[in-house]
This record gives sequence, structure tokens and C-alpha cells, in this order.
Amino acid sequence: MSPLVTAVQAGADFSNDTWWIVLIKAVGIIVFLLLSVLFAIWFERKVVARMQIRPGPNVHGPFGLLQSLADAMKLLLKEDMTVRAADKVIYLVAPMISVFSSLLVFAVIPIGPEVSMFGVVTPLQLTDFPVAVLYILAAASVGVYGIVLGGWASGSTYPLLGSVRSTAQVISYELAMGMSLVSVFIMSGSMSTSEIVNAQAPLWWFIPLLPAFVLYLISMAGEVNRLPFDLPEAEGELVGGYMTEYSSMKFAWFFLAEYINMLNVSAVATTLFFGGWRAPWPISAINDGMFNTGYWPVLWFGVKLWFFMFLFVWARGTLLRFRYDQFMKFGWKILIPAALVWVVAVALVQGVRRFADVDLRTLLIVLGAIVVVGVVVSMFIPEKAPPTEPEGEPEEFDAFADGYPVPPLPGQTLPPSPRRARVTVEATVTASEPTAPSADEEDPRG
Repeated sequence: MSPLVTAVQAGADFSNDTWWIVLIKAVGIIVFLLLSVLFAIWFERKVVARMQIRPGPNVHGPFGLLQSLADAMKLLLKEDMTVRAADKVIYLVAPMISVFSSLLVFAVIPIGPEVSMFGVVTPLQLTDFPVAVLYILAAASVGVYGIVLGGWASGSTYPLLGSVRSTAQVISYELAMGMSLVSVFIMSGSMSTSEIVNAQAPLWWFIPLLPAFVLYLISMAGEVNRLPFDLPEAEGELVGGYMTEYSSMKFAWFFLAEYINMLNVSAVATTLFFGGWRAPWPISAINDGMFNTGYWPVLWFGVKLWFFMFLFVWARGTLLRFRYDQFMKFGWKILIPAALVWVVAVALVQGVRRFADVDLRTLLIVLGAIVVVGVVVSMFIPEKAPPTEPEGEPEEFDAFADGYPVPPLPGQTLPPSPRRARVTVEATVTASEPTAPSADEEDPRG
């Protein structure tokens, strides 16, 4: 049999956990996320600055490390304004929904194996259950309610347009993201995060499931509204998107939710495709896996997590924003069909392996290469231009029909102006009249 057998090992054992161990884990996750957001803001500014050949933050603290803390204090002490036309309750609740839903995801992310914590043997994970990945997708879906309600409750046009865009974006790219994860479920035989990590002990899933991994990378950028997919807050079109009418700490809550969601999708990519907390080869082979025990795996998990965070920053400093029609076309016409084809291919391969001894790695790599080539080729196929209809006579438009002047719509034309017609007639008559010769001109009759 191939070493990539889909027999799932036992998941994490939480039977020894007490209430205070659970409390320590929960508080640790919140502290980790808040500190990571402060570091992520500094990290993003520094990396983008280096890409643009400038220093970046370098005043507050060593290497500018306290710049994020200074920004947080500025938002905390800034004047908190409430829009008069806003729905007061929903206007306040919307950013809280976004933050609280983003804090839920890390509850099922395994950061390490079982360790001894104050004399209690417990896994470095708050909780786990058989459908943990579906729980992650559900929590991510609830977060968009905060964006939608925030844009609607602001009582302004631009935030509303940004929130509507965000709704369409989440629907489009969460479909592609969910289907890219189905192949992981098929290979691992489970939707439990700890069992998926255990199933990757022989080989990390991003190698045999490379097309699904690429689809997830693209979808996760669209899921968290990051460049080149930050259409809900495109400042060139919507001023600031759904956050336009927010200030002070209410704005900071939306800002915090965005960065926590970046950490969430990076942690999911680490868990489902990059072996979770497992050390990379050849470190994992040293001393019979010594670096896969104790608190060492927390280091490997952090390194992988920040690798994906670097990809977010790299994309922001490199790529341009899509147009909205390009963005939706890419999601519905390329990502979702490619994800469907890949899921069917993986399911067929697993079905074949039940009846024949076939090398799984070779099959998946060949299928992955075919899907990647198909996606790339489809991106360069030009669209057929829609048939042009013959233009008829433009419809005459009465601008004063409703009592006040309005401009004509496309296909309509204003009636000729009486004043312009009179001026044209007078000019024609004047031009047709003969002129008397001047005194300087010689009479041809002598």
C-alpha cells in the first residue's frame, strides 16, 4: 500500500482538561491574537517600505516596534463621533460582530501536540470536534454580517455600496474556498483539525493537493478583503468603503477584525496544507522526531503562519486592485469551476485506489498539473464580444416634461434649440446677401 493511506489517527484528547486549563488556553489565544495584530501592522509597514526602498517606521521604539502601540493609543483617545443619520444600536453592534466572530476561529486550531501544562497533560488546542473545519467556515461567514450591518446602519451611500460588495465577495470566494478544502477532507478522511494534522505525518497535503492549495491561497485573499481583492473598501471608488462613517475605537474594531481574519486564514492554511505544527523535513527526522514534541511545534506553527502573512504583504506591495467585474468573473468563471474539477478528480483517484494499487503521488501530481495548466490557459482566452445591435434613430427627449430640466439618457436626444435655429438662420441670410465694393477696390467697368 502507498504510505499515504487515509487511515486517520486518533485526534486530540481533552479528557484531562479542567476549567482553569480551558480558561488559560482561551486567554492565551486572545492575548496571542492581539499581540500578533500589533506585530502584523508593524511587519506589513516594514516589508512594504523595504519593497518601495524607504525605511518605514523607525521612530517609536527600537526599529519602530512601538509604532503599532502608538497608533492604537491614538485611536483609543481620538474623538468618537456618531453619525446623526445612523441606526444607533446596529451602528455600535456591527464592529463587535466582526471582532467576536474573528476570535472564534482559533478555538479549533491545533498549535501543538500534547504537553504538560501545570502538571496536566493537554493538547495545545482549545477544543476540537468532528466537523471543526465547517465550524471555521461558519464563523468566517458570520463575520460578514458585521460589515453588512455596519455599512447599512451608517446611513450613507458609500458604506452601503461597500457592504453590498463585501457580501457578494464572501459568497463568491467562500464557495471556491470551501470546495478547495473538500479534497483535504477526502484525503484525510476527517474534518477534525487535529486528525487532519495527524494524517499529514507522512507528507504535507500541499504537495499532492497543489491545485487545491493554490485555489485556497487565492480565495483566502478574497475572503479577507485584501489586495488585489479589497473592493469593499476601495478608496478610489467608495472613499473608504463600509468603514467610511466610523471613527475612533469603532473603526479600530473593524481594523482589528481584518487583521485577525488574516491570521485565521493563514492558520487554516498551515493546519490543512502545511502539516500544522509539525516540523519541516529534515528537522522532523532528527532524534526520532524530537522537535515534534513538547513546545517546539509552537515555533514551527508560528514560522508557517508568518510565511502566509508575508504572502499577504507581498501581494499588497506588488499587485494592483482588480476591477469589480474582473473580480467576480475570476471567482465564478475560473476559481469555482477549477475547484469543482479538482474535487471530482481527487474523488475518482481515491475510488480507483480502493480497487487497484496505484501510486497516489504520481496520479495527484499529474492531475494537479493538468488543472493548473487549464486555469492558466483559461485566463488568456479572450472573451467573445457581444453582438452589436444596429443603432436606430435617437428618441427625442423633452427635458422639461416634469417641470424642471434633466439631462438626457443614452439613446435620447434633446430637440433642437429655437434660439440656436434662429441664430443659424440669421447667419445664413447674412452670408447670402451681396456686399458693396469698397472704395479701395477698382471698378472693373473703368
